[in-house]
Amino acid sequence: MKILVINPGSTSTKMAVVEDGEPRLIKVIRHAAEELAPYAKIIDQFDFRRKMILSELEKAGIPVEFDAVVARGGLTKPVAGGVYAVDENMIQATYASNHQHACDLGCVIGREIAKSIGCPCYIADPVVTDELNDYARVCGLPMFQRQSIWHALNQRAIARRFAKENGKRYEDLNLIVAHLGGGISVAAHEHGRAVDVNNALDGEGPFSPERAGSLPARDLVDMCFSGEYTKEEIVKMISGKGGVFAHLGTTDMIEAEKRMNAGDEKAKLVINAMIYHIAKAIAEKGAVLCGNIDAILITGGIAYWNYMVEELKKRISWMAPVHIYPGEDEMSALAANAAAALNEEVEVLKY
Repeated sequence: MKILVINPGSTSTKMAVVEDGEPRLIKVIRHAAEELAPYAKIIDQFDFRRKMILSELEKAGIPVEFDAVVARGGLTKPVAGGVYAVDENMIQATYASNHQHACDLGCVIGREIAKSIGCPCYIADPVVTDELNDYARVCGLPMFQRQSIWHALNQRAIARRFAKENGKRYEDLNLIVAHLGGGISVAAHEHGRAVDVNNALDGEGPFSPERAGSLPARDLVDMCFSGEYTKEEIVKMISGKGGVFAHLGTTDMIEAEKRMNAGDEKAKLVINAMIYHIAKAIAEKGAVLCGNIDAILITGGIAYWNYMVEELKKRISWMAPVHIYPGEDEMSALAANAAAALNEEVEVLKY
């Protein structure tokens, strides 16, 4: 069984070839800003990135012959978690989406390669996985509903890994999982369902290295009607140029910590404020689970950062045991889901 895995990010494309459960190729293709600059929309990068994937396969001497292609899911309509076959409806919905994110490229590139060799293409646990309970959907204006856009694939993979390591089933546990990366999502996992999670893309929850998180609503309204900014500029402030970047001019947390350690009081304030708000978001999910928490799991790239982890533990370890899973497990999770689909161990859902 040979599977091609594709996971596009904002400045990179991760790819892997997994054969009989073992990685034969793992590659992170970096994209310089000047390479991506000619493309007005992220989705326009489709052919550029597709050709780079095929080029890497050729360099590695791996023929384009796969039993399945599996990709990171994009920002289409909300769906239940699981494995989905990529079809024309999903492709059209991806192109029609109001959001723009590099994850949208996954199913488009994957299906094109899969079509060329006649194999199935899947996505699994996309970022729009929606299992919110009824209370979580309601907010203070009836014309709005809360939405979940989060790191579903990695959060579920880490939750299942924790359960397996402890001889339990994910479906039998109550967990709080926090993915800390360029965006931050914090979810309450109740017996195998993420019943409450922040919208980690559009301005909800703690601020992150590049996203603004929740903002004072009246001040945001005033800014929108000030005439000083376009809609596109404000959207970019919320997701892309917000958070730590807006305060310190960098999304590099190593650089921010160096500045803090060198005596930069502003860097110290912003870093510790981010930790403070992450801790608040985790405690909030404790209320969702009525305090019945088996464990708190911290994952994502920032989980490698010792200062962040230790300061966070000081604020949350009273709630439940805290376990650290640095980085993300998305590539192996995608491959495992594709293998399960090919082996008919899981139902392949229709978009």
